[in-house]
Amino acid sequence: LPRRLTPLPARPPVAVRASAAGTEAAPALRREATVKRTTGETTVEAYICVDGTGKCEVDTGIPFLDHMLHQISSHGLFDLKIHARGDYHIDDHHTNEDVGITLGLALAKALGAKRGIRRFGHFAAPLDEALVEIVLDFSGRPYLAYGLRIPTQRVGTYDTQLVREFLAAVAGNAQMTLHVRQLDGINSHHIIEACFKALARAMRMATEVDPRRVGEIPSSKGALTDEEAVEQ
Repeated sequence: LPRRLTPLPARPPVAVRASAAGTEAAPALRREATVKRTTGETTVEAYICVDGTGKCEVDTGIPFLDHMLHQISSHGLFDLKIHARGDYHIDDHHTNEDVGITLGLALAKALGAKRGIRRFGHFAAPLDEALVEIVLDFSGRPYLAYGLRIPTQRVGTYDTQLVREFLAAVAGNAQMTLHVRQLDGINSHHIIEACFKALARAMRMATEVDPRRVGEIPSSKGALTDEEAVEQ
């Protein structure tokens, strides 16, 4: 079994706030969570710091998935530490999906009631000929609209059908509405990587704190999180 993960070392970020006497430094948020999930098929442990700097240590046993998780960390500025082991002798499906589930749960736990966040995110990322648009909402209502048209069944050894399974797992467990649209692209690797880069930037936009809403839940109904689901 994988050893228990410890948060990545990092100097706490500093925010600058205005005061009557000028400006002063104050500790910024450090929203972070670790979730461990074990089934008869996989063992996954995931740590995320939403207010990170892009530090990434991942080992899922699926090299292409590791590459995509690095995109989420680097372009979203999330600190990630993920370790997974699964029933690879069958295929990568269970491990790929369970990494998505565990990462989604950790993200939901780190955001908590989602006080102060911008909530909505939107980004279109190009990678050479590929262009993919992500629009998302941390609405508390899980939904995936998936529009990638990946022309090959595999990228290296990675089954490209697993892209949808990963995104569905993250969206469902992070309680996110997620729309994925492919605007252009003919190369499978480029299409998938553009998708993950756009996802990272949209998630970064949505989870950043809105200085005009600090401490408030960005919803007219006063709630965005199924807290019982997050705690399970």
